[in-house]
Amino acid sequence: MAADVDKRLGEDGQQSPRSGSWISRGLWTLLVVGAVPLLALGIRNYQDAQLVRRHEECVRTLGAEGLFLFSSLDTDHDLYLSPEEFKPIAEKLTGIAPPVDVEEDVIHDPNGETLILEAKMQPLMLDSMTKSKDGFLGVSHSSLSGLRSWKSPAVPSSSFSASQFRYFLPPKNKVAVGDTWWVIPSELNIFTGYLPNNRYHPPTPKGKEVLIHSLLSMFHPRPFIKSRFAPQGTAACIRASNDFYYDIVFRIHAEFQLNDMPDFPFWFTPGQFTGNIILSKDASHVRHFHLYVPNDRSLNVDMEWLYGASESSNMEVDIGYLPQLELQSTGPSTPSIITDEEGNIIDSRDKSIEPIQFVFEDIHWTSEISQQEATRHLEVTFYPFKKVSYLPFSEAFERAKAEKKLVHSILLWGALDDQSCSGRTLRETVLESSPVLALLNQSFVSSWSLVKELENIQADEQNPVLGEKARLHLEKYNFPVEMMVALPNGTIVHHINANFFLDQTAMKPEEEGATFSFSAGFEDPSTSTYISFLKEGLEKAKVYLAQ
Repeated sequence: MAADVDKRLGEDGQQSPRSGSWISRGLWTLLVVGAVPLLALGIRNYQDAQLVRRHEECVRTLGAEGLFLFSSLDTDHDLYLSPEEFKPIAEKLTGIAPPVDVEEDVIHDPNGETLILEAKMQPLMLDSMTKSKDGFLGVSHSSLSGLRSWKSPAVPSSSFSASQFRYFLPPKNKVAVGDTWWVIPSELNIFTGYLPNNRYHPPTPKGKEVLIHSLLSMFHPRPFIKSRFAPQGTAACIRASNDFYYDIVFRIHAEFQLNDMPDFPFWFTPGQFTGNIILSKDASHVRHFHLYVPNDRSLNVDMEWLYGASESSNMEVDIGYLPQLELQSTGPSTPSIITDEEGNIIDSRDKSIEPIQFVFEDIHWTSEISQQEATRHLEVTFYPFKKVSYLPFSEAFERAKAEKKLVHSILLWGALDDQSCSGRTLRETVLESSPVLALLNQSFVSSWSLVKELENIQADEQNPVLGEKARLHLEKYNFPVEMMVALPNGTIVHHINANFFLDQTAMKPEEEGATFSFSAGFEDPSTSTYISFLKEGLEKAKVYLAQ
């Protein structure tokens, strides 16, 4: 070992040049490693400064409204327009629209079966909009131009290959009746926020998005298959099955952009698209397809439009009734090429020959659930708060009386369980929290109602008892959402407005008043506040029940 030490030392006992070189290299390495993040930070600051400079130049050159239109095309927000981003302007100026760019991963069989879909539409009833009551006072003509001109489907009839509908088939681990899965998953939640409003043209669909985009494009040329706010996407549920077929119920949350430049964006958001498809397990044959916007509620479409060059300000909101928007198959899918008894090929699409009549066997299901049950599975998939049953207004009070419970009632402008809702924050936070779900199941019968529906019930002279319950609710209502605790006889014992509730949960603990107290057992302020609201309702109900 001493000999080894002597090799590393010079005659005067100093370190050899080789050892000093090693130390120098180490120091240089440390300097380089330390310089990398500083260099990255410098580059980032330079890029940010350049972006600010370009933004200022855009404002000076284009003005606020011009910058708004520019930004709607600048999808990557780099303040430059690529050829792809400029394409919508080129199409508008030339009047030539190339086929929609799609990215599919499967080549269609040209000899496979073909399904024909027909689109039907009755335009939105303008007099169902709140702003129609004052003659759309203050609403510019250009704002509603896209809505007023949309009178019929963009494509009344279209053919699809049966294999395109393979995207509705379940994954390998979801093959039992009642199983649900995401066809196109939602990418937003209460924490991620919403997608921008200042957009005119949908992004290029990819993979499973292609089929949904193609279907909705039959209604209008600008469908956005992922809505701006959660929950987005498409989910499906197996309603019935046998050895060869599935009956699959689906639900889609999508919206349309009705305006084009130079008018500001107008978003048309149906509460939901739903329907069902009966198809073979290898997707070679589709027996039936139906897609539609439900019209069983008095209001079923949310509309939002911008008045100026701003992402958040100058936004108008309304809700209305769309009588019909649906796609339906004209019959089962049929093969394009068949052979006769002698083996000769016959083209079934050839109109010069006599139409070929196909006979299809009846389908008998070996396992199935009801349409209502499949629909509920999808509701819970999109909205976890629906783990608690929300009954219709009249049924809720009857059930509460029979079970000796109180009614947890929510009165609002738009539906609570679809995309025309005015209670998005409520349903995405407290109503789906486990402690609130547990208390509601234990002590309450829940219900939600549209203001317009309770107004109709109140005006119905055929049922004065139910009308009185509706009157008591409307008496306590304040826009946009009112949460109430009621006795089975309709008496409101406690209520809170959603805006006041949100203000309460946004307060710092030291700023709280005595109205609500936070429970030490719950970390989430909104959950603990709603628990307190429900418990105070239970306490106040004792006074009424004791009388």
